[in-house]
Amino acid sequence: MLDVLHRDQVALRIHDGAFSAMDLTARHPRTGELLSTVKFMVQTLAAAGELQRDLQRELTYDGLRAAEAKGNKGGRRPAVATDKTHDVRTAYLEGRSIAALARDHGVSRGAIRTAVADLLPDHTATEEAAAPELPVTLDMPGKVADFLRTAELEPAERAALDQGVTVRRGQGYTLRVTAVPAVHHQLLARCHPLDGAPGAPAVPAQRKARREYENRVSTLVPTGP
Repeated sequence: MLDVLHRDQVALRIHDGAFSAMDLTARHPRTGELLSTVKFMVQTLAAAGELQRDLQRELTYDGLRAAEAKGNKGGRRPAVATDKTHDVRTAYLEGRSIAALARDHGVSRGAIRTAVADLLPDHTATEEAAAPELPVTLDMPGKVADFLRTAELEPAERAALDQGVTVRRGQGYTLRVTAVPAVHHQLLARCHPLDGAPGAPAVPAQRKARREYENRVSTLVPTGP
């Protein structure tokens, strides 16, 4: 990017602070290379930014694991508030329909179904057909994609991987995979070995890539069979 700015004769300066007078595109008048002080500043800023991003990801991952250990579940909050769940379940047992309860509480029928899921008899499954899963696009780190390409996958998993779109990022790449949430969760489960195992220590870069993908997949709502 600095080369492009220099070519187009665009200066890049820090807005204020101790280095506000420095032009981050400044070149040596004879060699045409970035000034050593400029190069040092750019590399330092880039390294600090990457460190901050990695620390945030690690803290997020550790926080999710700690929450799970305490029995807390991630994801969005239920549409039916906890203090209303008892009333909904009682009304349903008294014969109130799912559609009527949804109107009463201003939520979808799916939300009511979730609140009374364990009370639903099998024969009521036809009352409201379950909405089909919609495909979701997630960026899969290249190191994860490389590992999965050598793994044994189900046909749906292999198809999602093969149809992914490669997006170049510096010296690496990410694979933009479009699939239903269930397939994303299955792919995540497949790359668990990247975290390491007895006799096969994890490669830090691969473990970091797997956690990055896990953070993205964890935003999806897993679906049951």
